[in-house]
Amino acid sequence: MKKYSLLIIFLFSALVVKAQEGKKWTLQECVNYALENNISVKQSELDVELTDLGRRDAIGNFLPNINASATNSWNTGLTQNVTTGVLQTQTTRNFSAGVTASLNLFDGLRNFKQLQRSKISELASQYALDRMKDDITLFVADSYLQVLFNKQNLEILRMQNEVTQEQMERTRELVEAGSLPQGDLLEIEATNADERQRIIVAQNNIRISLISLAQTLLFKDYENFDIVERDYNIFGTEILDNPVEDIVEQAKEERSEIKIAEANRELAQKDVEIAKGAYYPSVGAFFNYNTRESGQGRIVGAEIDPNDPTREIGVVEETGDIVVAPNTLTTIGSPLPFFEQLQRNDGMTYGVQVSVPIFSGFATRNQVRRSQVNARRAEYELEQAELDLEANVYQAYVDAEGAFEAYEAALVAANAQEQAFEYSTQRFDVGISNAFEFSQAKLRYENAQSEVLRTKYDYIFKLKVLELYFGVPVTDLKF
Repeated sequence: MKKYSLLIIFLFSALVVKAQEGKKWTLQECVNYALENNISVKQSELDVELTDLGRRDAIGNFLPNINASATNSWNTGLTQNVTTGVLQTQTTRNFSAGVTASLNLFDGLRNFKQLQRSKISELASQYALDRMKDDITLFVADSYLQVLFNKQNLEILRMQNEVTQEQMERTRELVEAGSLPQGDLLEIEATNADERQRIIVAQNNIRISLISLAQTLLFKDYENFDIVERDYNIFGTEILDNPVEDIVEQAKEERSEIKIAEANRELAQKDVEIAKGAYYPSVGAFFNYNTRESGQGRIVGAEIDPNDPTREIGVVEETGDIVVAPNTLTTIGSPLPFFEQLQRNDGMTYGVQVSVPIFSGFATRNQVRRSQVNARRAEYELEQAELDLEANVYQAYVDAEGAFEAYEAALVAANAQEQAFEYSTQRFDVGISNAFEFSQAKLRYENAQSEVLRTKYDYIFKLKVLELYFGVPVTDLKF
């Protein structure tokens, strides 16, 4: 029974491994995997966590600070006996404890400004994460489309090579029959060899592009990585019907680049307000509770002995015993219990503290000016971000229009080359043209088909770039 169980487990594991090896990834799966595992995205997510901790720190500034302390010490050496007043070598023990609380009541509203700043900083880090995800998505999409192009280009080469091999067999028969010269067969064979070489190059291009995509995803099993082979149609071209100015305005409202620059400007303005808060007085409240205990008695209420002016009579505070000092040590009794001493010796201190800034060596003024300079810099950076975005949108719009025109031109050229190839094939079949002319027509047709594929995927990608600027979320991108 145990053997059968092990066999079942082995077969199940083999099936799982085989299924994983045979899995082909869709574009959406690649994008999702990249967003979950890309190192840059993970670093941006850590930045978001850090800004969240900064917000929590800002909230904590409104809460009181509470600290507790306790000290238990022993002192050995020649010291005065607090009971008799006589210097003697002894070991004394003392214990003290306390709790201190402080609360910031007013600091020029810097606490409030710091909380507002932390919230803005959290938004800015989230915008940066969104931008990173957009960049990763486009990078993955570009790599994915490159793999598709290489795969479909390989299919074109194989299909054309099948035609070449058919023509080669037919030419061989005609040469053997004496209808065609030997040179035509040699030309077809050379064309076949050249196409076989191009097929090998295309296969290598597929492998290289798959490895590049796998590395982008941080997928380690390069050998078993593959994508779904499908043809992506072109749609969503209606975005080009919008005036480019409308796309620019939409991009300024939606794109993370502008949101990040706006958040940085707000952060710089808050830094100015926080720096100015140092000009105002700060008010704080404090409270302290403390107590102590000692392992040795302490004389209180000492008076001169009426019978002997050289002596004093006192009472040991911790025990209540009456002693005479200076005198030889007498049995005084044990000190009061630990907790009873703590109760009798406790005390409290509380109050309000005001600190008024008068002069700090121009440090506050310089910090305010420094913050104001940074605020102006943030304003310029926002203006530059808007200019860069406008330029990028115009560039993306022109690129998309140019890619569309190139795709249409490639379709027209491919159609013309197809007709030319069919005509050349007919002429070659009846012996009007030679093998060289046939091979050249076939090569031009192959190149035209490859150009259609290249311009098609280039146009699809540039449409997606333009859609992102128009505010289409990453998850809504369709290919």
